[in-house]
Amino acid sequence: MVTPRDNSTLVAVSYHDTVNVLQAAGAPWEGPFDRAEWFELLADAGLPPLVARCGDATLMLTRANGRIEPMRNWYAFTWRARGDNPVLLAAVARSLRAHSHRVTLWPVPDEDGSATRLAAAFRTAGWHVAVDRCDHNHVMPVNGRSFSEYWAGRPGQMRTTLKRKAKKVAVEIHDRFDAVAWSEYEAIYAESWKPGEGDPDLLRAFAQAEGAAGRLRLGIARAEDQAVAAQFWTVENGTAYIHKLAHRESAKPLSAGTTLTAALFERVIDVDKVELVDFGTGDDPYKRDWMEVDRPRFRIDCLDPRQAAAWPALAKRALRVLAPGASAR
Repeated sequence: MVTPRDNSTLVAVSYHDTVNVLQAAGAPWEGPFDRAEWFELLADAGLPPLVARCGDATLMLTRANGRIEPMRNWYAFTWRARGDNPVLLAAVARSLRAHSHRVTLWPVPDEDGSATRLAAAFRTAGWHVAVDRCDHNHVMPVNGRSFSEYWAGRPGQMRTTLKRKAKKVAVEIHDRFDAVAWSEYEAIYAESWKPGEGDPDLLRAFAQAEGAAGRLRLGIARAEDQAVAAQFWTVENGTAYIHKLAHRESAKPLSAGTTLTAALFERVIDVDKVELVDFGTGDDPYKRDWMEVDRPRFRIDCLDPRQAAAWPALAKRALRVLAPGASAR
């Protein structure tokens, strides 16, 4: 427990090694990777929590790679702090100097001001902060359109492909977890161009929980009764999240992925009435065909100049800043 005295830090910062403390943290968090249940899955998968709390400001952290990092994994689209009070965030940042010489946070959004607030808090607390773009987040604001209106604005080649190939596959969309459909998803993924799953058990548990809550949209496309493409989406708070998509390489000529994606877009726009479709992280070219806005994700790398352990990294940072084309800010 830390209880500072000056005006900027008349608050107590507490640390917890369990995510249970989040259950009493007040209003629900914004998306699937902000909720207590998500962090419980990470903890159950072996990621040790370091929860820093100060009033209504909470940072879900862990110790890794000789520093403090976000409590997250490769499935998460974003990581952010909870709470926007600059005094409370600065108090947490100041107290973290007693726990490590380095704090690195990513992928932090800034369309809601998260990256700006965190960088400012750590600078106020005396850290040397570098902020770099680390990823892309492609999204599609619906802006009141129907699916047919949205589809009319897609590239001509996509619209032609759907017109020619749609009748070659049958599409089903599950809004509850179905063990058979999930097994088909896993089999398709294993035969796709995608790299191996990082933690299939965690992803399955996440899908089961989303299905129980009615947020799941699991799409399967079949050709001649064989599942050839699968996509895992969720819907909540007016946003559709595209978590996973894959098709069998052997079925690529069918363009089943295009047909399935279009069907899911139609479902979430016309039935679920979402306001935004979020394609997660990554800058794959095909995402630009479906999405309309590219939002940056940031890495906030904080070094404590008071600690000798930070000096080599600070020296390297100084050299990078002096080099032409340096991106840190």
